[in-house]
Amino acid sequence: MVKVRVHKISSVSDPETSQPGKQIELVEVRDRSDSKVIGGLGGTDEANLVKGIISQFQSIGMFPINAREMVLPKMTLFLSESEYDMLAIRFEVNDIFELILKDGAFMLKRATEGI
Repeated sequence: MVKVRVHKISSVSDPETSQPGKQIELVEVRDRSDSKVIGGLGGTDEANLVKGIISQFQSIGMFPINAREMVLPKMTLFLSESEYDMLAIRFEVNDIFELILKDGAFMLKRATEGI
């Protein structure tokens, strides 16, 4: 089981039938603490140099400043309108779900607490 967040919802059209549908992107958000090592370097001079360089890139807007969390793409759903209705889940951006993988099946369950 992994907790995922609805990152993006887009309207799409089926390329073959031109029927409307939805693209739903689910991401896993993990905490990234400063105590973790960077690329296996630990607290070495190289790690401190890399942290300094990343900090400089962040200050000019090249990397996201929120280094406390790491967003990892987990699953993207492409659903027709009828498939979306059959799924019976109404997705909203930032909703949290538990993604359960068991016996060759995926199950989404609305989470009772956040990530």
